[in-house]
Amino acid sequence: MSDLRFVQPLTDAALRDWRHVHNTVVPTHDLSLEDVRERSRRNHLETAYLGEALVGCSTVRPPEDGTRTATVIARVLAPHRRRGFGAELYARGLARARELGAEVIETVVLASNEDGLRFAGKHGFTEIERYLLPGDTIPWIDLRLG
Repeated sequence: MSDLRFVQPLTDAALRDWRHVHNTVVPTHDLSLEDVRERSRRNHLETAYLGEALVGCSTVRPPEDGTRTATVIARVLAPHRRRGFGAELYARGLARARELGAEVIETVVLASNEDGLRFAGKHGFTEIERYLLPGDTIPWIDLRLG
């Protein structure tokens, strides 16, 4: 295990850090601080730091509407990739999803995020759907843990 420090973003400063990672990794879906605040009320969010350096963030969308499916998303800034940090974020997110009652785990990756797709495949996810959101030109890919 690394010396990553995980923080649930509750303050505006921490929410801004989460937002920075999200908007850097997913440049086609720029979120405002208010968007992130709203997400933090519905989902479990975390940011990861190595010392004071911001490394990544994660989202766990809990099961809803009687389903047993949760979505776990781990994002790592490019300079920190391929060092195991994504695996740590993902493992924490997976554990949280299981605590929330999830039996099925999905993730979603922007099709242009080759590192994210490679990571998902390496961790046992397979593609279940591709789609474009209104106004988007790059597809999103939903994947399910096999």
